[in-house]
Amino acid sequence: MIRGLRLPPNSRILDVAAGTGEVTRLLQQEGHQVISLDQSREMLRRAADGGAVAALGRAEELPFAGESFDALTFTYLLRYVEDPLSCMRELARVVRPGGSIGMVEFGRPRGLWGALWRFYTRNCLPLAGKYIGHGWEQVGTFLGPNIDAFWRRFPGDGLIELWEEAGLDRVERTNMSLGGGIFMTGRKK
Repeated sequence: MIRGLRLPPNSRILDVAAGTGEVTRLLQQEGHQVISLDQSREMLRRAADGGAVAALGRAEELPFAGESFDALTFTYLLRYVEDPLSCMRELARVVRPGGSIGMVEFGRPRGLWGALWRFYTRNCLPLAGKYIGHGWEQVGTFLGPNIDAFWRRFPGDGLIELWEEAGLDRVERTNMSLGGGIFMTGRKK
């Protein structure tokens, strides 16, 4: 995703739904100025411990002026917001015209890989979660159906159309891991 953004050196970037700051650190290693935003204080604390400049907030109501950033990244976000189009518009609002937005998300493999993926997400993830510890069984049980529901909501090029409706162009989607993951990039008009 980071390579797909084609960022000029020393770009000012907002990493939304930053979690523990994994993407933030990769962007910082490339020499960019990055702010990590997440709604979880605990996650942000871990991001800050890793060197991130942290901001507490929600993707649906960003605490920044319009056109404040050269680029914006987010991971595993749109499945969790009530109104993905409104959220995408809010994300685009804080990016300058011509700036980049990038996303990483789970995909849904097709064919034989799809059947194996479904078995893994419905059986292996919950079982692994049970052994990992408190709360992880619920995460493992939730994840597969949540991903499936998201892709039923945005089949085919539905997610590309959503981004375009939010004011982005040159939207590209790339499948990874046999379709089990995707990354998307686009430019603000």
